[in-house]
Amino acid sequence: MELINTLDATPPAGHYSQAVRVNGFVFVSGQLGFRAPAQAGAKPQLADGASAQTEEALRSVKAILAAAGASLATVASVTVYIPDIALWDEVNRVYERVFGAHRPARAIVPTRELHYGALVEISMVAVAAQG
Repeated sequence: MELINTLDATPPAGHYSQAVRVNGFVFVSGQLGFRAPAQAGAKPQLADGASAQTEEALRSVKAILAAAGASLATVASVTVYIPDIALWDEVNRVYERVFGAHRPARAIVPTRELHYGALVEISMVAVAAQG
């Protein structure tokens, strides 16, 4: 089992890794929609609105996947958490544009609230390149 961490994504705020690669799979921890820090050590800030947070969460996910030898094209399963079902369409529009023709298995889970007041959290499982 290999722990994956990259400076190109939001650093973990707790006792976890950005992802774990094991047996050819990459398990990406839930990513919130934080803007990329302006400088090393800067406290990340949530982007404004569900669309922007979805963009930023997927930006972090793409960086983590790249560090693990995977990509959005190798994603098998996605879980998206939102605190209000009314956000579904807004989040889905960004998700659909970013993933394009690729359609991994997916669940969108309405929750009561997300940490830091976030409007979206995205986790996924991908297949790593054979090496």
